[in-house]
Amino acid sequence: MPINQLLKDLKIGADEAERLNLAFTLTLQSLDLVDRNDPICQIVAAKVIEIDKAGTHDPRDIAELAAKQLGFAEVRPP
Repeated sequence: MPINQLLKDLKIGADEAERLNLAFTLTLQSLDLVDRNDPICQIVAAKVIEIDKAGTHDPRDIAELAAKQLGFAEVRPP
């Protein structure tokens, strides 16, 4: 899972890692991305972490912002 690779480098607690994993999963679902080995998933994971670092911490809000910022105008709500 791409986000776990990125989270290893961060000094975060289990609760924060769980929240970011949920945000990542919701983002992938909203974009209809199933194959977590797809290279786009690495980009999505980095975007989720970036949004969280910028101060948005609700997983659903992160998923919505990530999809928008990645340029996906028409996405299903998670």
